[in-house]
Parts: sequence; structure tokens; C-alpha cells
Amino acid sequence: MSKYVNLSKEVSYALRHSPEKFGLVLDENGWVNVDELLEALRQDKKWTSIELDDLISMIEASDKKRHEIVDNKIRALYGHSVPSQIKKEVAEPPEYLYHGTARRFIESIKEKGLLSQERQYVHLSVDRQIAYNVGRRKDEKPIILKIKAKLAWKKGVLFYKGDDKVWLSDSIKSEYIEFQ
Repeated sequence: MSKYVNLSKEVSYALRHSPEKFGLVLDENGWVNVDELLEALRQDKKWTSIELDDLISMIEASDKKRHEIVDNKIRALYGHSVPSQIKKEVAEPPEYLYHGTARRFIESIKEKGLLSQERQYVHLSVDRQIAYNVGRRKDEKPIILKIKAKLAWKKGVLFYKGDDKVWLSDSIKSEYIEFQ
């Protein structure tokens, strides 16, 4: 595994799941000062020589664009499980989005819709392949749900852009889901 993959996992853990274990306090939008993150990472012997350039290279090398740096602050773009919700900017979604899930969850989704569960938001993808790859984490033959995002948006469901491939929502009622 490359240095940047390992670094991305460590940074994701610090910014998405356990900032308190690193002595970090995220602002309401999930940002933390880059210098604070670097100092926290350097406490672990494998990251003692970590620099800003390493974080920039990590972001550039990632195909999933999990993090961003702006004005000497860094944040994870999505996937947070910290107790306080990270605020996202509301945005109008494309006509359709996709969600990959395990077959065992289908009946519950038909009954209750898509819920964020232990995450802060429901994660949706711009294409079927991404949704399939996500769904395969929990089922070798995942079900791909087609979300009528534009219709849901027009009916008052809020969507938030995570990045160019990931969209987020608080929940999606089953009436906006095509079960294929």
C-alpha cells in the first residue's frame, strides 16, 4: 500500500471519525487548521516527518477526492461519523443518483427509505459503477438503487454535493427510489 493511501486513511480517521483522539476540534463545516493536523499526525512515529506537501500530494493522488485544503485549513468532504453534524451547502442534484446496498437491506429500505444510519448523511453516487463498488463492500451481489433525485428535490428533499462523484442527503423516502 502506498504512503499516500496510508496517509489518506489516517487523515480520514482523524477528520471523519475521531478528531478528539488527535486533539483536534473541527469547526461546524468540518475544517481544522492544517498545522494542527500536521502536529497531531507527527505524534505517531510513522508520520514524524509529514509536511504540507505530503497532504497536497495525498489529495492529488486520490481518485476519490476525500479531502480538500483551502486557506491553510483541511477537511474531509464526506463520510463523517462524529457526533455533531458537519454542515454542507444545499445544492440542486442531477436528475438521478445511485446507491449501492446489500440485498439484506432491501425490505427495510422499501419500508423506511434510505436512512443515514451511523453516518451523518445518506451517500449517493453520480453513476451506477461507483454505487456498485460501494455496495460490494457489504454484499458480493449488491443491489443498485436508482434515486429520483430531481423529483425528490422538487418535493423538498435537501441534497448536498460531497464532491464531483458523491452527493449526500439526510434521508430518501422509498417513493423516490427505483428498486431494480
